[in-house]
Amino acid sequence: MRTMKLQAPYLIMLIPGILLLLTFETTPLLGSVMAFMNYSPGVPLKDQVWVGLENFRYMFLMNDSFVIFRNTFVIATLKIIFNLTVPLFFALLLNEVRHVLFKRWVQTIVYLPHFLSWVILAGIMAELLSLNGGINSILGWFGVEPILFLGRNDWFPAIIIGSDVWKELGFNLVIFLAALTGINPMLYEAAEVDGATRLQRIWHITLPGVSSTVILLATLGIGNVLNAGFDQVFNLYNPAVYSTGDIIDTYVYRAGLLEMQYSLATAIGLLKSAISFSLIVGAYTLANKFSDYRIF
Repeated sequence: MRTMKLQAPYLIMLIPGILLLLTFETTPLLGSVMAFMNYSPGVPLKDQVWVGLENFRYMFLMNDSFVIFRNTFVIATLKIIFNLTVPLFFALLLNEVRHVLFKRWVQTIVYLPHFLSWVILAGIMAELLSLNGGINSILGWFGVEPILFLGRNDWFPAIIIGSDVWKELGFNLVIFLAALTGINPMLYEAAEVDGATRLQRIWHITLPGVSSTVILLATLGIGNVLNAGFDQVFNLYNPAVYSTGDIIDTYVYRAGLLEMQYSLATAIGLLKSAISFSLIVGAYTLANKFSDYRIF
């Protein structure tokens, strides 16, 4: 009872978060039963026609299913890889800078895009990448013909991945810089006394020092391998790039809300959730094994 009294204020603080979780995350799961129905709007749920796994069978027969799962997996996986390697490389460079004010200025500049929504950033990118935009204007100085970046399948995935790395660079940079500060500076001093070069100190001290952080972020990223970023893709894609840019979430949006194929969209979303749940469980198991990271 004494422990409960001490924890009571914290438990009360949890109530708004739990209510939001129940309202927007847990309660909507009841609608997943539509995946096993031939759902018709306006008909009471008890009068709907149950079709079992027919929607899932139809999903696997569609050509679009392979495309959207492939695009989602490729884009999400490359995002995880580049959101680890690029910030780590940038953090290693910034860690070698001894001018404190310059380091803080750079951190602030690269952090700013993280606070902007994809609606704003997509508008900026659409202007920069248009036929008359800044990028094509610069390319024109070198005699390159204008490129419709957002309308070409070969360019679109690279734009999605590159823009996501640019947006989240500052946030991921903070994580790696925090890991770098945890390395004992005496190790660098000892290595310098032994005649180690700066590159050797990075290779033998810095990288092993942040390896646990890299492993942790990589394993946690496995759980998001089917989340390629709805907001970003939705605000940048168009029918011309569906073959390389259409992902599970955007397809579910079009099938469910625009084409009113509610049962099919629910089936696809439910399959994605089941796979994502399995990946999250596996990711946290690996994180606990390799980095001693636990939630409970």
